[in-house]
Amino acid sequence: MDSAPTLTDGTVALRAHRDDDVAGVVEQCQDPLSRRWTTVPVPYTVDDARTFVTEIVPRGWADGSAWRFAVAVDGTYAGTVELRDQGEGRLEVAFGSHPWVRGSGAMERALRLLVDWAFADRGARVIVWRAHRGNWPSRKLAWRLGFSFDGTVRAALPQRGELRDAWVGTLLATDDPTPNGRWLDVPVLDGDGIRLRPWRESDVPRIVEAGADVRTQAWLGRMPDPYDESEARAWLEHQQENRATGESAGWAVADPADDIALASVSYFHYRPEVELEIGFWTHPDARGRGVMTRAMARVITYAFEDLGVRRVMAGAAVDNAASRHVIEANGLVAWGTERLGTTVRTGRADCVFYDVLVEEWRASR
Repeated sequence: MDSAPTLTDGTVALRAHRDDDVAGVVEQCQDPLSRRWTTVPVPYTVDDARTFVTEIVPRGWADGSAWRFAVAVDGTYAGTVELRDQGEGRLEVAFGSHPWVRGSGAMERALRLLVDWAFADRGARVIVWRAHRGNWPSRKLAWRLGFSFDGTVRAALPQRGELRDAWVGTLLATDDPTPNGRWLDVPVLDGDGIRLRPWRESDVPRIVEAGADVRTQAWLGRMPDPYDESEARAWLEHQQENRATGESAGWAVADPADDIALASVSYFHYRPEVELEIGFWTHPDARGRGVMTRAMARVITYAFEDLGVRRVMAGAAVDNAASRHVIEANGLVAWGTERLGTTVRTGRADCVFYDVLVEEWRASR
């Protein structure tokens, strides 16, 4: 096969690259995210794009080493998807989207067309996905397509003189091409003078300030000490990983006026349709303002009304009066104390556990 067939689902098309795609390829490859996560030349020029479209792509089709398609939406270039032949029915998938279609679902549609073609027309037995560790959009897209997540391979991907850790996953011809496991969402929740939103890299300084605070350190006994920027970034990555594996989900609590992070609230021990537990910490300059009480109330509402659980739980060290006040102000009732049930800075401490059922919560509203 010397050129790409045209594949379409009625909204997105995969087709051969054309000369008029060159401008779009340049825009895509000059984009900061493309540079961050791919091996495109830096700087990227019109000549680079022209070589890609007129030489590299046709050569891959001619020798069967790589099958590259242009992605088109409403006739406009929207990115490139490709399959690399690894032999024995093994193909590796790669993709890059133009900034104008990111978040639209176009790349998911394009890759479904590509995957179907690979299994039906190329005789693929397995498709391998790889991405730089930290490329969460790529990982989530692979998850949507039904790829497994098989772990991290150290120093597996070259990137402009570096060797970076790689995530890897696979999709077998016999697999169900639907998400494997759950990926927890963190929707924006507004109300009562606060905004709950996903955490961002720009929040790192605020996380450091909160994590290094004496009171935070006192009650969160597993908090690293000293707490610095590297710890904050590791915490953010851990948050992402927990969402991707369905373990927990957390929000930054922000002031709607300036969007500055004031606190953290999250849920964990999540059992769909049954229960979850809420945890939180507060930045020093937000204490005493009712921020966390309102934030926890918003998450309880989300838990009962959106997630559909029947029980919300929380716990705090016996002597942590501030946290216990937040929990009790939201209508949770203490049901027991576990001796040495939590870790504080000085060691193990007794922990009070609380809960509220959805029927009790609705009756109190």
